[in-house]
Amino acid sequence: MTSRYSSDSTKSGGVGNGPMYEGQSAMPHLPVPALEETLKKYLKSTLPHQTKESLAKTEAAVQSALSGEDSKLVQTLQQRLEDRANKEGRESWLSEWWNDAAYMAYRDPVVPYVSYFYAHKDDRTRRTGPKRAAGLLKAFLAFRKLLETEQLAPEKGKAGPLCMRSYKWMFNANRIPEKPSDTAVKYDWQANNHLVVLRNGHFYEFDLVHNGQELSEAEIESQLQEILSDSASSKPAPQPIGALSSNNRDKWTDSRKALASLPGNQEALERIDSSVIVVCLDETAPHSIESTAWGLWCGDGKNRFYDKQQIIAFANGKSGYMGEHSMMDGTPTLRLNDFALQALSAGKIDLGSSNRTDLPAPRQIQFKTDATVEGKISEAISDFDSLMGRHDLSVLDFQGYGKGAIKKFKCSPDAWVQMVIQLAYFRMFGKPCATYESAQTRKFKWGRTEVIRSSSAESKAFCEAMDSHSASDAERYEKFQAAVKQHLTYATAAADGRGVDRHLFGLKKLLKEGEKVPAIYEDQAFAASSTWKLSTSQISSEVFSCWGFGEVVPEGFGCAYAIKENSLTFTLTSLKLGSSDLRHYINEAAVELRDLHLRLQNDAPKAKA
Repeated sequence: MTSRYSSDSTKSGGVGNGPMYEGQSAMPHLPVPALEETLKKYLKSTLPHQTKESLAKTEAAVQSALSGEDSKLVQTLQQRLEDRANKEGRESWLSEWWNDAAYMAYRDPVVPYVSYFYAHKDDRTRRTGPKRAAGLLKAFLAFRKLLETEQLAPEKGKAGPLCMRSYKWMFNANRIPEKPSDTAVKYDWQANNHLVVLRNGHFYEFDLVHNGQELSEAEIESQLQEILSDSASSKPAPQPIGALSSNNRDKWTDSRKALASLPGNQEALERIDSSVIVVCLDETAPHSIESTAWGLWCGDGKNRFYDKQQIIAFANGKSGYMGEHSMMDGTPTLRLNDFALQALSAGKIDLGSSNRTDLPAPRQIQFKTDATVEGKISEAISDFDSLMGRHDLSVLDFQGYGKGAIKKFKCSPDAWVQMVIQLAYFRMFGKPCATYESAQTRKFKWGRTEVIRSSSAESKAFCEAMDSHSASDAERYEKFQAAVKQHLTYATAAADGRGVDRHLFGLKKLLKEGEKVPAIYEDQAFAASSTWKLSTSQISSEVFSCWGFGEVVPEGFGCAYAIKENSLTFTLTSLKLGSSDLRHYINEAAVELRDLHLRLQNDAPKAKA
């Protein structure tokens, strides 16, 4: 049996002694914020979404939790949470709960609701799928070696080292569908140097090490080329097994069990589960930024295995990465991809020079199917086509300015872009909406994310001023500055583990059967202020053309953005709510905000004169 361990066995410990983990032991635990601090911050965060009448109800619910009817129970919940946090041996009061609620027990399909993608900038020296994938693999393998031997330098933030534990799920790992909650499995990296490749829904594998020596770029390319040359792979697989991984997680659990019960299939699945990574060689050759993004976000649903991290290479050499999100957030995979692309471009990856002719040919991984499995494949394909057919995607590659110009205006680039998004949504819908921005909390042990509630009373006032004919530029600027200040204050608190959402989540989790749910959770503002009609996140790399993810509520948008030195990129997704319209308003807002600052800059000397 291949050496492996599961997500269940790594709830604590599992930290090595290499340089990669040098800051781990001294890292603080995620705090439990003070009740009064959270409840007052929560009340303030609901203001832009309230009417006078609804606000009175929310104020009463918050007061009840602080000093009224609910206060005794809420204080008991707080004590339970503090006891959980202080339990000996427990390194995070949140991580197990959050991983289960947000990922493993979440039953909607991974695509489009959980996974994300990065679109790589083109490499002019690698213009075919096999050549591009081979170069990327060499760079990924260099990163993998640093990671698995724990020689990778730890990430650091302003406050010091960041938690590196999630990195081990990057390679030789797989998400396993199970009821009621998925698990993850990690295989011994030294015993598993094989690569699984998908082409037209067919699975192939070959070893990346031969006679103790890692394959060169040329050798990997020739192995991938051999897969393309195989007559079996030139036609779509009649039963594309990968399509099953696109389905609802309960359905995929049943399908995987039905599949594994047939002779040889369990072993075939384990070859995929344990592979270094999956490479998808797509037949398509997209040219536009949007068609490439769509191919990376979801593809055709058949030439994928959505439970693993995947490199996707198109026929014309365009490429990208698809991230399975459950055990790892975007910052580690950003680092992996950025490292690979930058190092390849700089000629810093040892591509190898050997071109051996004695390599074993890639082997097709065969699956047996029966009427049950074939019915489930057919259902999965139909469900996927129906679901993705209801979606739209738009990309704004804004070349007007970037981080450099924003900093010259003495503003935080992230806060600036969040205000652009707020103004765009306000223009499109005439009101603000609850907005999620992801903040990482990896300065704490097992830290993942917290919500920055980007929509505030101050951001609403800024949007109103921008749309007011009577407001002066000075007034607009003053409102903008107040909105930015509020955003940065909240962002700092979130990164310090003192946001609203995870704390309220933790308190509610500790309600016991028979205990009355506090009014704050029953109040309509609680649901309204956490129905993320804008789900936003920043991942920035100069070597990505864009990146993206799906919406998190049916009435909302996914908004992935990148802040580059001289440009801004936004990828917008939704259930056909008008992603291209929102793109128009973001472009308009980005131009207007710059022009406001330029006018004030030009007027300053005149005012002095």
